[in-house]
Amino acid sequence: MRARGEMVFVGGMIGQDERGRLAEGFVAQTKQALANIAAVLAQAGASPQHIVRLTWYVRDMDEYLANPQALGAAYREIMGRYFPAMAVVEVSRLVEAEARVEIEATAVLPQ
Repeated sequence: MRARGEMVFVGGMIGQDERGRLAEGFVAQTKQALANIAAVLAQAGASPQHIVRLTWYVRDMDEYLANPQALGAAYREIMGRYFPAMAVVEVSRLVEAEARVEIEATAVLPQ
């Protein structure tokens, strides 16, 4: 993927709300993490359509693979129908012990 413009990097977002409460379950945590990414992008004057790359770190790949419809619906609700380059990586643990997923985003605002 090629893009030219101002880059916006969103560090790893987990499924915590603004009060620090972690959502229950993999899909709910994913939806909240995506909402957190969208909120950070909005603060930078960007939106999901500006995302050029997402990297998902999941604690259990089977849990990710078991939920395609629910994950797809959550993704489309927050991100729309924009599908940037993505990678999904299974990790043994995340900094927040109860987190099931952490997502990083890179966006490019056009010049």
